[in-house]
Amino acid sequence: MAVRDFLDLLATDPRFRESVVHIETTSRREARYGDLSRLLPKELQSYCDGKGLRLYTHQCAAIEHLRTGENIIITTPTASGKTLAFLLPVFEHLAADPGATALFLYPTKALANDQVKVVRELERESGIRVDAAIYDGDTPAGRRPAIRERSRVILSNPHELHQVLAWHMKWSRFFRNLRFVVIDEAHRYRGVAGSHMAMLLRRLARIADHYGARPQFVLSSATLANPGEFAARLTGEEAIAIGEDGSPAGAKTFVLYNPSTAGGGRSAHSATKDLLLASVESGCRTLCFTVSRRLAELIAIRSGPFPAISAYRAGYLPKDRRAIEDGLKDGSLRGVVTTNALELGIDVGSLDGVIISGYPGTMISVRQQAGRSGRRSGESFAVLVAFENPLDQYFMRHPQAFFSRPCEHAVVDTGNPYILSGHLLCAAAELPVDPERDGRWFGPDLAGMLAAFEQVHLLRKASRGWIYAGKGRAADMVSLDAVSSDTFRVMHGARLLETMDRGQAYREAHPGAILLHRGETYVVTAMDLDQHAIRVEETDTDTYTQPLSTTDVAVVREIRRRDIGGMQVSFGDIKVTQEVVGYTVRHYGRAVSYHRLDLPPLHLETKALWFTLPDRAVEEVVAGGRDLAGGLHGAEHALIAVMPYHVVCDRHDIGGLSTSFHAATGAPTIFVYDGYEGGIGLAEKAFALLPAVAGTAHELVRDCGCTAGCPACIYSPKCGNQNQPLDREAAVSILDDLAGRLSVTGRHPSNP
Repeated sequence: MAVRDFLDLLATDPRFRESVVHIETTSRREARYGDLSRLLPKELQSYCDGKGLRLYTHQCAAIEHLRTGENIIITTPTASGKTLAFLLPVFEHLAADPGATALFLYPTKALANDQVKVVRELERESGIRVDAAIYDGDTPAGRRPAIRERSRVILSNPHELHQVLAWHMKWSRFFRNLRFVVIDEAHRYRGVAGSHMAMLLRRLARIADHYGARPQFVLSSATLANPGEFAARLTGEEAIAIGEDGSPAGAKTFVLYNPSTAGGGRSAHSATKDLLLASVESGCRTLCFTVSRRLAELIAIRSGPFPAISAYRAGYLPKDRRAIEDGLKDGSLRGVVTTNALELGIDVGSLDGVIISGYPGTMISVRQQAGRSGRRSGESFAVLVAFENPLDQYFMRHPQAFFSRPCEHAVVDTGNPYILSGHLLCAAAELPVDPERDGRWFGPDLAGMLAAFEQVHLLRKASRGWIYAGKGRAADMVSLDAVSSDTFRVMHGARLLETMDRGQAYREAHPGAILLHRGETYVVTAMDLDQHAIRVEETDTDTYTQPLSTTDVAVVREIRRRDIGGMQVSFGDIKVTQEVVGYTVRHYGRAVSYHRLDLPPLHLETKALWFTLPDRAVEEVVAGGRDLAGGLHGAEHALIAVMPYHVVCDRHDIGGLSTSFHAATGAPTIFVYDGYEGGIGLAEKAFALLPAVAGTAHELVRDCGCTAGCPACIYSPKCGNQNQPLDREAAVSILDDLAGRLSVTGRHPSNP
């Protein structure tokens, strides 16, 4: 058997054996079937019978809850039949009510194009006519009126919905009869994207309400730690969580693989390529996930003369992506190297194994990616190849923490004033805003926001409410991927390479910066702060640049506080001032030159948690002859490094500051803050989970095999002070004290 041959190779071949640090096997699971309180309509029952389908327990639960008018969130694993769980009750309702409509939202066009085939098959074989159609930016203008007038099931994406809500008059038939809004891969909407999606769905519900409709929300998601809370925050409506999986599964072997334990200093990328080749040569149909587009291309290229291995990523033409998907499904391709573009539920058939090159940032993604192999029955495998960074190495040293770890909390913050105000302008362009009626969509500060926008002539009061008065389209002022519209364009001649917000531009695209884009190297030749334009030229260099910055934090308002064993833990509003003062040019880690920069300071008003070090903890560090500032700095880095283990985020979404004395607290203090204007709920969730976050950070640094700190524990790739000063032993002492004090309470800090 191909899978067994590959696993035997890992266990016996010296090239692989010494890098295998842990193997975990899950047993085969039998299916559990359910029963419905009443049979499906004969058209749908005939469809199921013709396919040989029996409904699993979770599918029956979804159908019953939707029949009673409830909202649901389904969080069963990949390939468990989530799509059928919502398609059957939606079609059942549409069969009973010939005018009813449903909107299906997908995070990508590729997934919508894949799923429309499933919807149309059910439509064709059941005979229930819904005229299912995709409506997105690629839909020809000539087809759009017919879709608006006739289609009862429309598949789209949030970006298209954002644009068309202002034209709701053309959609009056669809919105008047809207009964279901299905949000597939809902876990993708967290952080900034989640905050925008939450407001977009409230605008949609407001439009539906205007036409007399109140649709049910159906969320299909990967496993989450807080599905009910997440669904309620995303949609504004309570939802029933359905997570107990009734589908069958074959045995799966999960391997933790650490190239850094092998001799010769092999890189994770080289190890990934070797594993992929070994898997394909063993006869396994394999999907390899990487953390970037460039790595996907490089690993595929370095896999040698194998025509049966291909890269797959966003940016490919749709016909090329379809050809790769079909090749993996029919077996003409044996290996595909991809970004998370194939983490979603696109059908690529049954796979033998998955290789995950680098921890993808969340257990949600790990389970989604690993779940692409196996399918129903038969043995399969997943391999996680560790990078040399804190979380990857933490899991290699603590395998049980990896395998016993529940999925993270997904955070959606509907209170960010910058995101909220942008969507308020869009709403006013869609329908006049009534402060009393619309408070449920936009919160208690609605009247104040309306008055503020009137002063700057973006809104004006009319007889039916407040209406948009700006010059451009309101929807064009709001990007669903960002908090601020303060963006810079990176230009190579007349070609736009990418856009960046101001903070990223200052750090990564300042004058003289070496910039990588899609595998090509550029140097920044000019930065126009007034025109928001960055000019670059191609260059051939093996150097890179690293910014130097100073950061200051001022406490604006303390919202919550708790004293624990002499340590003060707080959460509140802060103002961050950061200056990028220069940069170093580095060659293979060695600084070769230093350059000053004269850029205006950046100001960020956001949310943070902070805590002060008790006197006893300070005395222990000093008595041991350690550097207090270096210990605080290392502890700050460790806390930020492990936050994605508990909260769904990227470490680049978070900022931090540590100081031996802060004016607001009068003591040694560590701040951890959201890296987005107004905050997006990350620091607030970390404040609630601080005992767990501190415990993980302590284990990370304590159990690292280094002596003075390293990239696997307290070094940070985004440190503006180039990781100076750092003291590993002092950081261990501080984190030990912090974890010990917090664990005594047995619960999280809360309101006093």
